[in-house]
Amino acid sequence: MENIRPYRIKTISEYHKILGLLKPEHPLVSLINLDNFKPVESDSRISVIFDFYIISLKRNSTGNISYSYGQQQYDFDEGILFFMAPNQVFSFVADDDFTSSGWMLLIHPDFLWNTALAKNIKQYEYFNYSVNEALHLSEKEETIVENLIQNICQECNTNIDKFSETIIVNQIETLLNYSDRFYNRQFLTQKKVNHQILNRLEELLMNCFNEESLAENGIPTVQNVAEKLNISPNYLSGLLKALTGKSTQEHIQNKLIDKAKEKLSTTELSISEIAFELGFEYPQTFGNLFKKKTNLSPLEFRQSFN
Repeated sequence: MENIRPYRIKTISEYHKILGLLKPEHPLVSLINLDNFKPVESDSRISVIFDFYIISLKRNSTGNISYSYGQQQYDFDEGILFFMAPNQVFSFVADDDFTSSGWMLLIHPDFLWNTALAKNIKQYEYFNYSVNEALHLSEKEETIVENLIQNICQECNTNIDKFSETIIVNQIETLLNYSDRFYNRQFLTQKKVNHQILNRLEELLMNCFNEESLAENGIPTVQNVAEKLNISPNYLSGLLKALTGKSTQEHIQNKLIDKAKEKLSTTELSISEIAFELGFEYPQTFGNLFKKKTNLSPLEFRQSFN
């Protein structure tokens, strides 16, 4: 992607103005209809940073458009849901023939102020760069999402009262929870691609632990593993949780413990020597992890073979 300084859009009202739309009914939350929407035409890639959350559904597109989210290409081939958090870089370049339909929900963080969702929204992993795969909805799933969006739209376009914020926030949270469920379903149904990632992870970890370079390079981190697999840490952990019930960190630790068991049972190395060979700076850290995973200290495990 070209190294272009992104343009920052600070408010929802500013974004409405850029798109040639009327001022939003509510300054902190808005639903934009994308039927026959055409992005700004440009021969080069346009990069934007928004200071608000975006949830968008795109369908029935014509022409060609290329999107990037963070530093990765984003899959926009079919009707999908797309999520973006504040301060993330989104870029695109579209041809003259591009049109699409759908909608875009804009939520300023100030709208969530003093609600539980203000904190909890950060727990939804699909708001991260790590997710470079769009959420593809079934017809039934799209109906559920559309009903929630219509409820939000109705509240945004009626007279704002003391109940409006609570009702809208609750609808948004329900939308996010359904999206979480749908992403999990997508992880499970895309078996071939997902198991390819799992196989690549197993091969990567096997190489890390078989090269006898842990003492020099240290224990592989979740970030490092995800980078080598070309996906984000959150996406990888979400995928592994759906497929195996374990996070990436747990996979790394389990491989580490397997290697430790091998050394404890087949070599005469001291506990400290094994700890250093496995990339631990302190033997006590190794001992604590081993006991946590096996309910035995390294010495107790070794003595069980005698």
